[in-house]
Amino acid sequence: MINFVGCLIQSSVMKVIFIVLFIIVVVLYLYCRFSRRGRLFAKIPGPPRWPLIGNVHNFKLPRDKLFEYLRTLNKTYGDVIASGTLDVTAIHIYNPNDIETVITKCTKKYKPYTFLRRWLGDGLLISNGSKWQYRRKLLTHAFHFDVLRKYARTFADEAEVFMAAVDKEAVMEQADVNRLINKTTLRIICKTVMGTSMKEDIDSLTTKYLEAIHRIAAALFPRMLNFLLYLDITFQISKYGWEERAAIKELHQITKSIIKERKSYINSDNYKQNETEKILNKKGRLAMLDLLIENEREGKIDVDGIREEVDTFMFRGFDTTSVTMAYLIMLIANNLEIQNKIYEEMKSIFGDSCRLATIGDLKEMKYLECCIKETLRLYPAVPYIVRTITEEIVLGGYVIPARTMCQIHIYDLHRRPDLYPEPERYIPERFLPENSIDRHLFAYLPFSAGSRNCIGQKFAMLQMKTLMSSLIRKYRLEAVTKTADLKFYVDFVLRADRPIFVRFCPRKV
Repeated sequence: MINFVGCLIQSSVMKVIFIVLFIIVVVLYLYCRFSRRGRLFAKIPGPPRWPLIGNVHNFKLPRDKLFEYLRTLNKTYGDVIASGTLDVTAIHIYNPNDIETVITKCTKKYKPYTFLRRWLGDGLLISNGSKWQYRRKLLTHAFHFDVLRKYARTFADEAEVFMAAVDKEAVMEQADVNRLINKTTLRIICKTVMGTSMKEDIDSLTTKYLEAIHRIAAALFPRMLNFLLYLDITFQISKYGWEERAAIKELHQITKSIIKERKSYINSDNYKQNETEKILNKKGRLAMLDLLIENEREGKIDVDGIREEVDTFMFRGFDTTSVTMAYLIMLIANNLEIQNKIYEEMKSIFGDSCRLATIGDLKEMKYLECCIKETLRLYPAVPYIVRTITEEIVLGGYVIPARTMCQIHIYDLHRRPDLYPEPERYIPERFLPENSIDRHLFAYLPFSAGSRNCIGQKFAMLQMKTLMSSLIRKYRLEAVTKTADLKFYVDFVLRADRPIFVRFCPRKV
């Protein structure tokens, strides 16, 4: 009898719990669907949304399949697309007019950028408000023309090191472009922006750095697609949280060693006797890390703030330039007529001389600059950016509620046939001044735009010009990897699923 009563009570309790949970689910659904936010969201086109779980099933795909799926959205649903789950909503936009509205009005960055906070802290990529404004103003001095002119010599010196590595690969049937470029760009950013030569073996450092970044990406992308992992507590106890912490520990060790080495040099007699450093110091135009260290001495930034910015610029300055250079070399190898035009431009600047490129030479490389810009159109290093809409705005005729993540798909924007006829073709002439006059200001965003555009875009352009001018003068590039061979997957940058190979053929002297 007692057992029967106990079972009856237990059964009643379970029924009450079930009823309560059912009521909570129903109320939650009614709120998400019929609140003003929910009603506005329901009017926006997009993949069919299920009650409560929304579109989570559409996006829960392997990262290569997800990249392919994202390419279908604009063609299927138009220029403003909604997706989301529960009360977490996102829109996807592709029209330059809408993009201009968002970039000029919505400068705040929250999720998913905040998922990078344990790695990058409140560095320039993530921070908002007065902290971002102060750091942006401060670090802009590190990319003044006087500083870039000093870097040009380092670019040229590193181009010689790069060419020595290419010489070794020229005897092979094919060379791994990614491997060659990764080592070079990491060394350049260490020697210029960070002002250190890095005593660790560059091959080992490059491998360690890239592997750690890949591990963080593999941990964070499942988080973006799983509502339960949005919460820090659930993410931290998941296997992804453990993997992220291990990768971040390695990355922080690398950046801390860079800061330590530079501080040691600044305190040495060699630094104090360096006349160039003295001149730049008097003008307030120091290398980025030196600028941060000086501000630490003045109490304007702490050691964690320095690490935040070093982590941010190591990540954004190294990885984005590396992938762009690899795609540039591949495209030039696959387009011999364009390659010949670049070579003729180099001949007009250098003649038969083998001298290193100067800052003046780099300014004359107009056609090569068009080639780089067209590469960034086809293969933007950062294929999408996100802004948080903080107040209701109208995009494409739809009212977008506040607290909505807005994904700007740069990859698809750059391939719109109404903006770029024959969008899949590599046509550098698109970026000649006479062909760019009527283009919408927000139709081309390889470095983002507005107040939060890329602070190092001139640095990147000069670096790529220097390396390519040295390479194209000495070697003819033959295609091994074709553009059609590449497939991409969702990552921090536009990363292909395989290495890029070319064949280096020495030019006849």
